[in-house]
Amino acid sequence: MEVGMESQMPSNGNFCQEHGPQLELGSGKFGCSHYKRRCKIRAPCCNEIFDCRHCHNEAKNSMEVDPLDRHDIPRHDLKKVICSLCSTEQDVQQMCIHCGVCMGKYFCSKCKFYDDDVSKNQYHCNECGICRIGGAENFFHCNKCGCCYSTLMKDSHHCVEKAMHHNCPVCFEFIFDTLKDINVLPCGHTMHFECVKEMERHFQYSCPVCSKSYCDMSRVWEKLDQEVASTPMPEMYQDKMVWILCNDCGETSEVNFHIVAHKCLKCKSYNTRQTQGGTASCSSRIAEMVR
Repeated sequence: MEVGMESQMPSNGNFCQEHGPQLELGSGKFGCSHYKRRCKIRAPCCNEIFDCRHCHNEAKNSMEVDPLDRHDIPRHDLKKVICSLCSTEQDVQQMCIHCGVCMGKYFCSKCKFYDDDVSKNQYHCNECGICRIGGAENFFHCNKCGCCYSTLMKDSHHCVEKAMHHNCPVCFEFIFDTLKDINVLPCGHTMHFECVKEMERHFQYSCPVCSKSYCDMSRVWEKLDQEVASTPMPEMYQDKMVWILCNDCGETSEVNFHIVAHKCLKCKSYNTRQTQGGTASCSSRIAEMVR
């Protein structure tokens, strides 16, 4: 999400409230489903008028649009806005040059962004190049990951280069500037929080990028221990050995072949795959164990 403040504006985002009732006219009554604001934008790419860049992108990337004509708005190229109260088209600025109304209580000249809802505690991150919500004091920018994370993760998160500069592996929406909540998995990969929940509803508990388990699976491994122990293999398979790769710790092991699952000798995880001696996988058995 992109929101911030011009350097000459007060850092608390209350410039409009502090400069008379005229600036407050229409506050909260205009905007779209994405933002409350008192202006529209003229898209520099197609010269059409929209409530915000997300409205533009949704309209111009719909299934009804010819694939050759689909496109996103170049957000930093925005040049003109239209006041929602007096319909005056003008250069990007916080106050309307005609009626004097504040077109957005929170305004960023770098992001060319307006928002009347300052309860989001917007702040501009120069390293990200866009603005975030939640308050600058609650986040830090990781230079390797190339994005902002909660300060609670500062000394514990696993760095992945440009961790958010990719599409969500479930819904394929670009993660970096999404409006949805983001979940940072223990492996460092990122995806939408709701997409993680959707995976769990389908009994999937490993990262779709690297296949590492992203939650405590110890109880599932205990159930698999019991099922392996209660399912003896036929005599002809009792001495059969296979090589496995553990998705959780990366260790390779040579273990006894079993039709149920194969356990990593190092970390005791069943989140493994055969690399030699067969093609069986225990992923379906893991799903059954957590149902």
